[in-house]
Amino acid sequence: MEQSSPYVFRLESDKAVLWKSKPPLLTSLDLELTERCNNNCIHCYLNLPADDSESKARELSTAQIKNILAEAAQLGCLSVKFTGGEPLLREDFNELYVFARTLGLRVLIFTNATLLTPELATLFAEIPPLEPLEITVYGMNQGSYESISRVADSYKCHRRGIELLLKNEVPFVVSSALLPPNMNEMAEFRSWASTLPWMDTPPSCTVLFDLRCRRDSPEKNRLIKQLRLTPVQVQEILSRNKVEYQKEMGEFCSTFIRPPGKNLFPCGAGLNRISVDAYGYCQPCILLRHPETLYDLKTGSLKDGLTNFFPELRKKKAVDPDYLERCARCFLKGLCEQCPGKSWMEHGTLDTPVEYLCTIAHFSARELGLLRGREMGWEVTDWRERIRNCRPQNLLKSIM
Repeated sequence: MEQSSPYVFRLESDKAVLWKSKPPLLTSLDLELTERCNNNCIHCYLNLPADDSESKARELSTAQIKNILAEAAQLGCLSVKFTGGEPLLREDFNELYVFARTLGLRVLIFTNATLLTPELATLFAEIPPLEPLEITVYGMNQGSYESISRVADSYKCHRRGIELLLKNEVPFVVSSALLPPNMNEMAEFRSWASTLPWMDTPPSCTVLFDLRCRRDSPEKNRLIKQLRLTPVQVQEILSRNKVEYQKEMGEFCSTFIRPPGKNLFPCGAGLNRISVDAYGYCQPCILLRHPETLYDLKTGSLKDGLTNFFPELRKKKAVDPDYLERCARCFLKGLCEQCPGKSWMEHGTLDTPVEYLCTIAHFSARELGLLRGREMGWEVTDWRERIRNCRPQNLLKSIM
């Protein structure tokens, strides 16, 4: 192995992971650097105060994070997502970032941009992350933004961070969350986002808000529930452009919706892609913090988790009677966000149905013509035929 620059190593082709016939154990890693955040957003499912000393003391050390990154690269990982909380709160962020890039990892950074500095912007320009930063925009003015962030001057810091990235030509994309303070700004947000050099598609916008994944605050959960949109509102937002929506959903339904059966993890959770929280626990996905689904990297390794722990976890079956009667038999699974992570946050289990998500899925299905009258998804036996009728050409005929 020859080092051709401080950040690039030249490997012989027969020794490079990508040239081996066996696929890598790990292709991407979500790494939560901290749960602390300098914002205090009204809808956040995770954040802790920036000065939470107890949480900070429990966080992985610089050396521990470097060990995780090094093992990930050794297992064939190609990219890492630095997320939080606010990852830029870590005092060692620059060091961790450079280390990840030195390993050859592409780095995706989820940030609110308020802590971006000229030094960081220069670093990203000189050593590109190879993935656009993803910045959440909570409002187009100070009033709306800070009604959500609940931190004075956060809007000014946020805009300053964006300007630094633009000045240094560091690629970034933006997303938002649809909340009461910014509800009337979405058109303005989309118009502004279209002017950014790296926004090739319209920005994404979160409309379904999760409860606290640590199950640590009934008070915050009550607030989050108050912010949730009704099924009618969700559908109105999703189908703003009805022709395009019908086309996309027809293609989606023909590929992704069918009954999931008893398997709790029909998705790719814990398979080639995993998450690590701020304290060293490996998870099948970033939302799921159920004790039975966590693997402690402080006493184990990514390789052991991927080859032993997570394959066994993926065999887990649902046992909740309501789930077996409804969700396991419901062909609307692709339209419904029901999953072990959602059940955990709502009920503290892995398989209790989440009524809010069920209601939204059924409302959408009726709008798409997949259900008739008051029937429920688990009652339908001719679902394959329903899906065929939901293909783009049939849907477009129905609305032309």
